[in-house]
Amino acid sequence: MSPALDPDAVLWSAPPADRAGRPLLVLLHGYGSEERDLFGLAPHLPADYVVAAVRAPLSPPFPTPGWSWFPIEGLRGRDPEGTTAAAEGFLAWLDDAAGGAESVGLLGFSQGAVVALQAMRLRPQRFAFAVNLAGYVDAAPLPTDAELAERRPPVFWGRGARDEVIPADRVAHTVQWLPEHVDLSGRVYAGLTHSVSQEELDDVRVFLEKRLEAA
Repeated sequence: MSPALDPDAVLWSAPPADRAGRPLLVLLHGYGSEERDLFGLAPHLPADYVVAAVRAPLSPPFPTPGWSWFPIEGLRGRDPEGTTAAAEGFLAWLDDAAGGAESVGLLGFSQGAVVALQAMRLRPQRFAFAVNLAGYVDAAPLPTDAELAERRPPVFWGRGARDEVIPADRVAHTVQWLPEHVDLSGRVYAGLTHSVSQEELDDVRVFLEKRLEAA
């Protein structure tokens, strides 16, 4: 079991009174980071969304700073049980904090993108879309994958051509898996490492605006 997310460690772009009836976009940061990292993107995203940036529940081993969604050290690093536990913990937070939100989208970076995609796989009907930045799809099959493939929600996948952090086999699996299960769009950015560029952020904004138009 993954520890519960701290509800006091969530940054919101709007107070509770201003959230009703608006689409929710949840940001999930990467390994060794924290909620303020991706929340800095909020001013660059369409203002129609209520943005919530959550903090992962685990502390990486010293001296790595920040927080993590699941361990990546040792023999059980990046194991499917840890990925699923992290996604289930996130879903429990979502039920408590935003159970009434009618439209929910996800945007994750690196490890946060892995959890975002795993959450969408676990509950295909819950999420309107996902943005996968420098992440990958866990290789272990889930019973709900067929439901996801039938629904085919929109997913944007952006990654750097010079990203040496995500293992090549996970990238290869994701290249094959995503088109079979979602309505995939995205881009590989020349010269980009394991990070987010302004060019990529511009593409993400276009993707998010299209989701608003389609709602």
